[in-house]
Amino acid sequence: MDGNSFCQKFPSEDLRIGTQLVVYTAQTALFVKGGAIYDEFSAGTHTLKTANIPLLNKIINLPFGSDSPFKAEVWFVNHITKLDLKWGTPQPIQLEDPRYSVIVPVRAFGQYGFQITNARKFLETLIGNMQSFTAEQIDAYFKGKILSSLNALLSKKISAEKISILDVNTMLVEMSEYCEQQLNQSFEKYGVKLCDFSIISINVPQNDPSIIKLKAAKDEAARFNIIGRDYYQMNRSFDVLEKAAANEGAGGQFAAMGAGLGVGMGVGGAVGNMASQLINTNPTQVPPPMPQQTSYFIFVNGQQLGRQSAQTIAALLQQGVASGDTLVWTTGMPQWVKLSQVPELAQLLNNQTPPPIPTL
Repeated sequence: MDGNSFCQKFPSEDLRIGTQLVVYTAQTALFVKGGAIYDEFSAGTHTLKTANIPLLNKIINLPFGSDSPFKAEVWFVNHITKLDLKWGTPQPIQLEDPRYSVIVPVRAFGQYGFQITNARKFLETLIGNMQSFTAEQIDAYFKGKILSSLNALLSKKISAEKISILDVNTMLVEMSEYCEQQLNQSFEKYGVKLCDFSIISINVPQNDPSIIKLKAAKDEAARFNIIGRDYYQMNRSFDVLEKAAANEGAGGQFAAMGAGLGVGMGVGGAVGNMASQLINTNPTQVPPPMPQQTSYFIFVNGQQLGRQSAQTIAALLQQGVASGDTLVWTTGMPQWVKLSQVPELAQLLNNQTPPPIPTL
């Protein structure tokens, strides 16, 4: 068996008691008959006799001391570690930035290795009726499993750790270890261990509108943190006054007068008071932000709609565009779920028909 083969069937099934079985280092030999696995041999030179194939001997029932031929398959499984296999996302992964709630398309790539740790499990779950199983076949099979799981794993880790997409490349080592641990839980049932899984880079398209929006949100947050809350609110108030003064008509002229008199000269009166109130930086006089309502992505008519409020979804239910089986998703959900499984939206299903007309 060459270095590229990880499982190979011995070409002959005609065996005799007394035949020598040579199993090389980092290999396991298994006897198979009728599709069932029986005896197992580790590295070394083994002379076949009824005593060291007890399970198989119960099936073929050879007489003691017999050298009669018997039929059985011998499979060799290679336990060497295959490294430097590459992976990459063929399509962008849609991830939501947990800090700024912006959906961003990202691509990721890296490398990994694998090792067959349980020859019996591997032979039972993957080989079937093939004569051999190469590194390329294993790579193709498990690369698909890696990519299908990666979207959910990255989303879960980014959401749990509150990692901004713009900062995600500073966390690659920690994210690689997390993904390897989670992926190995599913690989174990095949008798395979994922080794040295690494995310080399997570790339974002710099000219994508979502990235531009995300960078603007980060810059605004940084500005707030650097100059402080009070000064930030004062600057925003000046911005409001400048925009109002730029408008045509009496309203714009009045605001311009307020900006000029109330701010520049400190003159009292109604105009100065209005401008003074607009730039007042006392946090206790600033109204609190409106409570944020949960919005949802919704999949209807074969298309994904952006964030929709509960009121909009209620209208879609009334129109028959959406139903209880319609898929929805919002921040914090590990995957898409049916609308009827979300308590806030499920109650809308009971309000689709009007109440009966009262009797006069």
